[in-house]
Amino acid sequence: MKFSSPLFAATLAGMVAADNPIVQTIYTADPAPLVHNGRIYLYTGHDEPGATTFVMKDWRVFSSVDMVNWQDHGSPMSLSTFSWADAQAWAGQTVLRNGKFYWYVPIRNRQTGGMAIGVGVSDSPTGPFKDALGKPLVENNEIDPTVFIDDDGQAYLYWGNPKLWYVKLNADMVSYSGGVNSATLTAAGFGPRSGNAQRPTTFEEGPWLYKRTGKYYMVFAASCCSEHIGWSTGPSATGPWTYGGVMMPTQGSSFTNHPGVIDYQGSSYFFYHNGALPGGGGYQRSVCVERFTYGSNGSIPVLNMSKDGAPQVGTLNPYVRQEAETIAWESGVQTEPCSEGGMNVLSINNGDYIKVKGVAFGTGAKSFSARVSSAASGGKIELRLGSASGTLVGTCSVSGTGGWQTWVSVNCTVTGATGTQDLFFRFTGGGGELFRFNWWQFGQ
Repeated sequence: MKFSSPLFAATLAGMVAADNPIVQTIYTADPAPLVHNGRIYLYTGHDEPGATTFVMKDWRVFSSVDMVNWQDHGSPMSLSTFSWADAQAWAGQTVLRNGKFYWYVPIRNRQTGGMAIGVGVSDSPTGPFKDALGKPLVENNEIDPTVFIDDDGQAYLYWGNPKLWYVKLNADMVSYSGGVNSATLTAAGFGPRSGNAQRPTTFEEGPWLYKRTGKYYMVFAASCCSEHIGWSTGPSATGPWTYGGVMMPTQGSSFTNHPGVIDYQGSSYFFYHNGALPGGGGYQRSVCVERFTYGSNGSIPVLNMSKDGAPQVGTLNPYVRQEAETIAWESGVQTEPCSEGGMNVLSINNGDYIKVKGVAFGTGAKSFSARVSSAASGGKIELRLGSASGTLVGTCSVSGTGGWQTWVSVNCTVTGATGTQDLFFRFTGGGGELFRFNWWQFGQ
C-alpha cells in the first residue's frame, strides 16, 4: 500500500519489527479463520482507502502455515458474484462440508434495499466462489453470519444486529429447516448494558460460534461505539448462554471489532481488527492475531492488541518455491493477479522491501532465483538478513523484460545465509516502478 505522507512512511519504518497487522498491502476487516489440510486460511473483508463510511466491494483470502508469513490469494468473491446484490460486502465466514467450501456473507439486496445473507460456494479454499443459490439464503435486514457444524452433523447459521438469530442448516448447506429462530438475549447470557432500553445486553453484532472440549462458545462484538469483544458459553449450540466476560477491551483506533477464534497446531488464536496501519481508522481497518491459552475451566483470558502478534510456528523453507506475495511485513508494495497464475507483487519502487520471517537456511544457501518482469528498466533485489539494512548476502539484477506480465527467471550467487534468519528483499533502482515479482527460491 502506498502512503504519500512522510509521517506515514516513518510510522511504517518504526513498525518493521512488528507482525501486526498481518496484512499491510490493503486494508482488511472482519477476519474469519479456517484450518484445512494443515494450513490456516483467513477470509476477510476489504475496506477501500479514503472512504468515510463502510465502502466494501469484495472479500479477500490469505493463508499461512506458520502464522506470520501470509500468502495473498487475492479476491475470489465480490459483489459482482451475486447478481441480486449491489453493496455492503460485509463480514462473513467460510466452512468446509461435502468437499466444498461455503462462504456466508451479508450483502445488500438491490430489490429490497435490505441486508441479506448470501452463500458463495467453491471446490477450493481460495476460490473462485460462485453464488450457490442465485438469491438470498435468508433475509431480515441483519448482518454478520457465523456458521458451525456440530459433532452430530447438524449445522447452524447465526447472525444479527441488533438481535441474534439462527437457523438449522440442512446437509446441503444452502437451505434450512425449522424456520428462523430468535436467540434470547439476557443480561445473564450476554452481559448487561445500561443506558439503552432497546439493547439491554452488551451483544452488538459479529457473533462467532464454535465448540471446544464439549463446551459451546459464542464470541461477539459488544456494546457500541466503540466495541469490545465479549464471550458466552452454553451446553448446546442454541444455548442457553451464560456470559463469561470481556475477551478484548475497547482499544485501538477502529470503533468496531470482529472476532475469529480457532485452534491451530496445538495453540489457540484470536483474530480481530483495528485501525493500526497508516491512514487507518473505523473505515480503514486491519486484521491482527494474538495467541492465547484458555483457563483450566475453559475460560477465555482478557487479551490486548499488540504489535508483535502471534509467534511463528516452525520455520520457512527457502529451498522450495515460495510465492513473492507470502509476506510477514512490507513497505511500499502491493499485489495483483498474475498472468502465470496466483498473485504477484507490484508497485516496487526504490527503497521498498518485503520481510519474510524465520527462514531456515541451515548450513547455507549458495544461489537465489526469482521470477520477475519489467516494462521499465528494472532494478535490483538485495537479499538482506535481520533488517532492510542488514547483512547483504546477495544481489540479483533485474533487466527490462518488455512488459509488466512478461516473466523471466533471474539468478545470483549467495554467500553468508546460514541458520534461521529474517529475510528482507530490499528493492533498489531508479525512479518510478522498477519491476514485478512472482516467486523466489534459494539453492544449496
